[in-house]
Amino acid sequence: MDGIKRVLFVLMAVLWLLPSVYAKRMTREDVVNTIIRVNTYWQTNNKAEVRAFWDHAAYHTGNMEVVRLLSEMKSEASSVQRFLDYSIRWAEYNEWKGAKEADPAKWKYKHYGEGQDFVLFGDWQICFQTYMDLYRLEQKEERVARAKEVMGYEADSKQNDYWWWADALYMVMPVMTKMYRLTGDEKFLDKLYENILYSDSIMLDAETGLYFRDGKYVYPKHKSANGLKDFWARGDGWVLAGLAKVLQDMPRTYRHYDFFVKKYQRLAYAVAQLQQKEGYWTRSMMDPAHAPGPETSGTAFFTYGILWGVNNGYLNKKEYKTVIQRAWQYLTTTALQADGRVGYVQPIGERAIPGQTVDANSQANFGVGAFLLAACEYARYIK
Repeated sequence: MDGIKRVLFVLMAVLWLLPSVYAKRMTREDVVNTIIRVNTYWQTNNKAEVRAFWDHAAYHTGNMEVVRLLSEMKSEASSVQRFLDYSIRWAEYNEWKGAKEADPAKWKYKHYGEGQDFVLFGDWQICFQTYMDLYRLEQKEERVARAKEVMGYEADSKQNDYWWWADALYMVMPVMTKMYRLTGDEKFLDKLYENILYSDSIMLDAETGLYFRDGKYVYPKHKSANGLKDFWARGDGWVLAGLAKVLQDMPRTYRHYDFFVKKYQRLAYAVAQLQQKEGYWTRSMMDPAHAPGPETSGTAFFTYGILWGVNNGYLNKKEYKTVIQRAWQYLTTTALQADGRVGYVQPIGERAIPGQTVDANSQANFGVGAFLLAACEYARYIK
């Protein structure tokens, strides 16, 4: 009987270690195949002809990163064209615009809104990231005309309070740096800097370098279930991923470049300290008991943000290697389902909600986009 118990113990230990071994042994080809499987599943089961609002647009930032990776590798040409066509169909359906109100006097942004007059609201501007990426592949002016009109108006305006919630730092910061690359006009970088200073003044936690989701959640006015600072994982995921995208396109010669580098590095360090041993981040980052269990969107955005920093020399590989491996293990052995679905994505919201169900069947467009971003950087990481 003791011999049987010993065998069972060994078998259980081996099974427990399998996910770790699997994650460590994945080749670059394995990662690319995973990317294609996930993206094919999403596009097969979801039509491209949907509105240009933030959730769909966040998926397309991931899809365009897949196109970029596969093009870099000069492989999977049929997949590249299929994925590219999907984003083009989406953009054409939306006439290469976000919100479509024509009269600038009617444009709004100061509170949440899904109407066509919320042209200056970041949730309607993230689409410009994909439009400009598509323009770089085929330079048709119609692809960027609305982006130039809207973002030019914002860059020239006197207001600096556009980004009053953390999500906007992913939605719009990269739009500003892409506009700089498109036009060569430094006013877009200056407006980016001016706007983020306002964001920092209302929702940056000076002690940690982390961001509260918006002014409603600043400690001690708002606390987690156990009286701690309540940092929402997806919210900080938006910020870290947004900063990584900004640094991709911001010239090192820009006078505020170091400001963004230091902000990015400090946030990455703070995020890494709060990872759970299973590889994910809980929805309330400092209070795992507030809304326990895994969550994929925040975890994937963090994984992308950290991987990009390691791949491009902004973060030390030795310091972040374990964080990356744990996160990748979670993403590929828990979040990823056998049919290509990405599960454990918290539904649309703005905070960690105690008792909310998030499980293998919880999927969303923005969660897939985040997964694809992380997977593309992981493919570069293991090259």
